[in-house]
Amino acid sequence: MATDENDGGAHNTGKPHQPLTGVARVVAAAGHSIRGILSTARTEAAFRQELALFISGAVVAVVLDVSAGWRAAMIGSLALVLIVELLNTAIEWVVDDIGPHYRDLAKRAKDAGSAAVLVSLALAGYIWIEALLARFLG
Repeated sequence: MATDENDGGAHNTGKPHQPLTGVARVVAAAGHSIRGILSTARTEAAFRQELALFISGAVVAVVLDVSAGWRAAMIGSLALVLIVELLNTAIEWVVDDIGPHYRDLAKRAKDAGSAAVLVSLALAGYIWIEALLARFLG
């Protein structure tokens, strides 16, 4: 299989390997990233919910009269949730692609990914509570 490790290695052209460089590599990487986001949004309800949370939360953070630091923390914490959900989904897809039979390590990997999402959500919640308390009580 002809792959290109510089742009993610996800294609099979049957042609000789020509590594991408410079702007072409950046454009190819951006394309892979956009496809990953769109694919996850199409197939994963949790990601769609977290994306809606991110968009609505970002709007609130921009409108709310908080410091730039709090605004960055509020929006950044929601972006972190999306990042962790994308990684969790990647783990789930790889494990599911290996096969449907039960494997303890596969279950533990999926559970750890799920736990990472939970921790990122808890962190976002904490940051938002602190920011709102600072704004309205501080």
